Amino acid sequence: MAHAHDGNHDALNAVGRLFAIGVALNVGFVILEAVYGWRAGSLALLADAFHNLSDVGGLLLAWAGLAAGRLAPNERHTYGWRRGSILASFGNAVILLVAMGSLAWEAAQRLGTPVAIDGWTVVVVAAIGVVVNATTAALFFRGRKGDLNIRAAFLHMAADALVSLGVVAAGVLYLWLAWMWIDPTVSLVIAAVIVVGTW
Repeated sequence: MAHAHDGNHDALNAVGRLFAIGVALNVGFVILEAVYGWRAGSLALLADAFHNLSDVGGLLLAWAGLAAGRLAPNERHTYGWRRGSILASFGNAVILLVAMGSLAWEAAQRLGTPVAIDGWTVVVVAAIGVVVNATTAALFFRGRKGDLNIRAAFLHMAADALVSLGVVAAGVLYLWLAWMWIDPTVSLVIAAVIVVGTW
């Protein structure tokens, strides 16, 4: 019995380390993307940076849900705090929906007044985002079937990899065809896809 408890404790600690790595990777990328998005004048990069910042919050919520699930039951909480995992995954979804609403609003404003962007910066930074988000999603790939919280984190980061891929595509199209409306348009498409998936 003690061995099973120790094994479960070790497994939870291992998942906690995965969350720590995921948060660190994404915080670093948010800073990089925000700085270069501002320099490039790209709404898609700035919006993706905001979106990734919301994902850091989502990962922190999921991590907190994992920790809450480890707290022992008491007289007031007879089930313990295991519902924290479910509430954290719900929080993840709400954060993503709010972020996408903000993205759509900014993109709609830009469609009326399109501006030039630095296409190469957009492509390179967004490509880094694909790698960071895919790596973070891979951290949670094995545990996604056994825990709703880990599954939410996996899906969240996999969706982010797709968002960053869309931003790469927008940068390439801008460089190729010089369509100034492509940056906000791709932002709106990405927002719609993610809102549907999150719902």
